[in-house]
Amino acid sequence: MTLLDAANELMDRLPGWRVEIIGGVLTVTPLPDASHAVTLTDLMLPFLTAGLHGQETKVIQGIGLWLPNGPEDYAIPDLSIVDADYKEHPRGNNCYDPAVFRLVVEVTSSNHNNDLRNKVVAYAQAMIPVYVIVNRKHGRVHLLTDLADSGYDRHRIYAPGEKITLPGSIGAEVTLDVAAILAIGRH
Repeated sequence: MTLLDAANELMDRLPGWRVEIIGGVLTVTPLPDASHAVTLTDLMLPFLTAGLHGQETKVIQGIGLWLPNGPEDYAIPDLSIVDADYKEHPRGNNCYDPAVFRLVVEVTSSNHNNDLRNKVVAYAQAMIPVYVIVNRKHGRVHLLTDLADSGYDRHRIYAPGEKITLPGSIGAEVTLDVAAILAIGRH
């Protein structure tokens, strides 16, 4: 049985759980809590208001992202902004080519170290231009941009009271209120 076969079997056995292979390591994450889900829904609103779910781009929760890190590696970001033609770029196992992803967002859960470490490396290697982490454990929002050979060249951490203006490369101007995002995401 391959690692990918094992991942698919686990997904069948654990509906709703997130199963990913990152850096050749199979990761299984339990169902998120309700605050996690509400945070994602509320995070979608500024993207939708900015017109990012239209003819050029789509705002999607839980879409598979094929990773170049290994032969079976993939991740399932909590929220993504992708090119509208993403369906024309399948890579297998219900995942899509990383080239269609403009932004990924992770809202931390019990596996917050995975979002803050392993996925930073994986998304940088996949050349995802913008990575946002809502770090509920530490009450901060991380913005990673400016890809470089060694990963993201810019990693800015925002605290409540600050606003984040996302790069225009996502397709529109979007500003996020850190305090509002974190207030929603409290357990």
